[in-house]
Amino acid sequence: MRPTLPVILSFNAGYVDTAGFLALQGLFTAHVTGNFVTFGAAVTLGTTGAVAKLLALPVFCLVVIGTRYLAYGLEKTGLQPLRAMLVLKLALLTLGAALAIRLGPFPDGDAWPAIVTGMVLVAAMAIQNAVHRIHLASAPPTTLMTGTTTQIMIDLADLAHGVAPEAAGAARSRLARMSAAVIAFALGCGAAALAFVLAGEWCFAIPPVVALASTLLSDARQGS
Repeated sequence: MRPTLPVILSFNAGYVDTAGFLALQGLFTAHVTGNFVTFGAAVTLGTTGAVAKLLALPVFCLVVIGTRYLAYGLEKTGLQPLRAMLVLKLALLTLGAALAIRLGPFPDGDAWPAIVTGMVLVAAMAIQNAVHRIHLASAPPTTLMTGTTTQIMIDLADLAHGVAPEAAGAARSRLARMSAAVIAFALGCGAAALAFVLAGEWCFAIPPVVALASTLLSDARQGS
């Protein structure tokens, strides 16, 4: 698998989402709409973390809006919006890691340490989602794999059934890109689960390193 920018972003999304879910009482930091389900479960079962799950979507939306305005402002100055967004995401992931390591573990998902740490990570992944939509719209999604998996299955069915050569070529190209995204996301999930078991909240030290790699890769991409 080539270490392209979308592949690296997919790995980090899977990692951060899984680490957040395990450490922060079931909070989805990347797939934020999944918190509708876990919020309902928390309220029904009386478990902790309902407040953070309720806040996740509004925080996510506000950060996406702010990121879009930041992109507009940077474009007027002639600076590179993509790099600025990735650097900002790197800063937030670094802050989230520091908070998780310093304040964790988080037995109470409704306590302020868990909420603050969770919202910082949600903000970081909101920026990644905005980066994808603004700058990598032709690439498969990096934080949500349901639609991608559906398209993979459709393409496989089309190829098995038999389609025109032009359509078959497009399907194979799409399959390669989408499969790479799903595999990278799954690897990120598995790596986060293993790291959490072995190192607890120190597992959050990995995403900033991966984010730095994606920032450097974006520099090389824009300089080529």
